[in-house]
Amino acid sequence: MAKMTGRVLVVAGSDSGGGAGIQADIKAITALGGFAMTAITALTAQNTQGVHGIHDVPAGFVAEQMRVVLKDLGADCIKIGMLHRADIIETVVKTLAELAPGVPIVADPVMVAKGGASLLAEAAAEALKTVLMPAAHVITPNLPEAEVLIGQTISNAADMDAALDALAGLGADAVLLKGGHLEGDALVDLLRDVDGTTHRFEDTRIDTQNTHGTGCTLASAIAVGLAQGMTLVEAVARARAYVRRAIETNPGFGHGHGPLNHAITMGDFQG
Repeated sequence: MAKMTGRVLVVAGSDSGGGAGIQADIKAITALGGFAMTAITALTAQNTQGVHGIHDVPAGFVAEQMRVVLKDLGADCIKIGMLHRADIIETVVKTLAELAPGVPIVADPVMVAKGGASLLAEAAAEALKTVLMPAAHVITPNLPEAEVLIGQTISNAADMDAALDALAGLGADAVLLKGGHLEGDALVDLLRDVDGTTHRFEDTRIDTQNTHGTGCTLASAIAVGLAQGMTLVEAVARARAYVRRAIETNPGFGHGHGPLNHAITMGDFQG
């Protein structure tokens, strides 16, 4: 059995349906040979058809989860997902600055679930931009999230290029802009690396509605790659390959946007 390497603390909400959130994060990190730890920010009653309820976790308890994990187990990378309220965003960033300075943060600015339900309180949007984004090593917005963050419409490839510049201005070291919401068979993601270089990743779109949790899964897969010592470009390339195979082999569960096959391992899509 391969040795487990790369400690990733995931700070995010749960998904009772198992396809996204903390559940997807743990599965992806484990499949890629890492060790997942968690600080749960919110509980959701959720399935493939949508989010039916959100139960907040107090900001102080989110910080306590982070504190006990970091002081004992440590972390090689932090993955941040659903931070529902401004006070939680501020608490999480403050706690990481205190207890995990220098540990890279992969921030997935979760705002809307696959079924369309809002996962971000209105007052939290500004804190997401001004508090979390500058603290991140890399942010991974999809196009609707990017539009909210920069206040621009993104409707074509040229808009994506312009949006990448604007997103880089929010303060993160790097930006991965995911283009899956554009129409057409080509699926393009753009990575603005820490040195300012832009990398283009392109695939053919997979025709399926079973894509619940792709954003959470991709960000966690990137985080474990960084935790294992990969460069950002290497981590993104492996994460995209993992997510693609997980979509291609999805189990077909549920009556809405179904989950991925997180159980694929490195040997299933490498070599």
